[in-house]
Amino acid sequence: MGEARREIRFLLNGEDVALRDVRPDETLLDWLRLRRALKGTKEGCAEGDCGACTVLVGRLGRDGLTYESVNACIRFVGSLDGCHVVTVEHLAGANGALHPVQQAMVDFHGSQCGFCTPGFVMSLYALWMRTPDPSVAHIETALQGNLCRCTGYEAIVRAARAVSSYGDAGRDPLVAERAAVTARLQAMRDGRRVEIGEGRERLVVPASLDDLAAVLEAEPKATVVAGSTDVGLWVTKMMRDIAPVVFIGALRELQAMSEKDGVVTIGAGVSYTAARDFLAGRIPALGELIDRIGGEQVRNMGTLGGNIANGSPIGDTPPPLIALDATLTLRKGRQRRTILLEDFFIAYGRQDRQPGEFVEAVHVPLPAAHEKFAVYKVTKRRDEDITAVLGAFRLALGDDGTVASVRIAYGGMAATPKRAPAVEAALVGRPWTQASVEAAMAACEADFSPLTDMRATAGYRALVARNLLLRFFLETTGTPGPLGVSRYEVA
Repeated sequence: MGEARREIRFLLNGEDVALRDVRPDETLLDWLRLRRALKGTKEGCAEGDCGACTVLVGRLGRDGLTYESVNACIRFVGSLDGCHVVTVEHLAGANGALHPVQQAMVDFHGSQCGFCTPGFVMSLYALWMRTPDPSVAHIETALQGNLCRCTGYEAIVRAARAVSSYGDAGRDPLVAERAAVTARLQAMRDGRRVEIGEGRERLVVPASLDDLAAVLEAEPKATVVAGSTDVGLWVTKMMRDIAPVVFIGALRELQAMSEKDGVVTIGAGVSYTAARDFLAGRIPALGELIDRIGGEQVRNMGTLGGNIANGSPIGDTPPPLIALDATLTLRKGRQRRTILLEDFFIAYGRQDRQPGEFVEAVHVPLPAAHEKFAVYKVTKRRDEDITAVLGAFRLALGDDGTVASVRIAYGGMAATPKRAPAVEAALVGRPWTQASVEAAMAACEADFSPLTDMRATAGYRALVARNLLLRFFLETTGTPGPLGVSRYEVA
């Protein structure tokens, strides 16, 4: 590995950047605006919710160079080693000509006050490069993480559908220059650990998975940052001191996905976006759930391993993974251990993780063909919102129509993601009928005593938890009439 490198290297638009004076908690948004005077990237919410700060980050992976929209307000500069950062200023053509995305926004009146416009442009730019002729559903998905108080969105959607009439995505500079940019990024890779700063005011980018294990053994109290979709808010909203910081987003060993003997293994560094198609083809309900986690920028940054390791009682992925009987591989130094995911969560803010130990992978058994599995997320607004209650249900029926096995887990109902053992016990061995289900619904009171907070009252949560079980019954017994309808199906 050699001596540690003392600088972060990345491309900013068309320029090579090497930084030696990066704070562990310095955000990309602050660096762009305050140190480089690139003020097209705006701060709206400082929590990855409004999209005004959207930029593109390109990085080398197994599929070559890929560009994704991200929230600069919660993305740390220390995570950018070996990446290509593209801001709205880079879209200007020869003699200042507008980019096709920008020109479409002008012609279709997609901007009024203009504050949010650069973020919309960058999100649509990412969409245009991967889907030059998008449907309305594609556009709305790409814009889940962008908020506008002026336009009502319809003008922006019309602009997005028209972009390809202004130019050819295949000739866009980021496509035409891909080989050259790839070569420049590859040249930055030297296989060395990056260390900047001294003592607690230090950031580390490990060179490999083994190097990460060594770093955390030596610095067990360091903050491990993968996607920063939660840690970013610790800095911007809670003003927490997170140093020293270890950035793991570039470790390819943590980004592997595989299937063997009916079990899917997902590395802790796999983003929601990367996991979505892989999981959706095997467990469709998980694909649908991921579509509702944050906006596209958050899904491009956030990781399944981070969602688990953070231990939040309203994390979206632990309840369905617990219902699927998932296990977790934890690593400390050269030692690994595997535990049931449900045993990882001990109490609020406490997980079964030793100092210096980190989440390496999650292993998810695939439901059998005869099993029924569903996940329901309840929020105040459908898209880009934090969960009030999430229920996950896995059911196997015997030949006689009785419940052979059932696993039920909820988020938002307790201090940790938690199974409902009393409800499960009330169902096992009983016929899968509405009478049995309604009787079991009463057992929720023995399993949970939810809290009232800004997202929901305790009474509402208790009612929703019971009703989600009833919904699962109705959907698995072919009850006529849709219980959930997509706006696109209605149209």
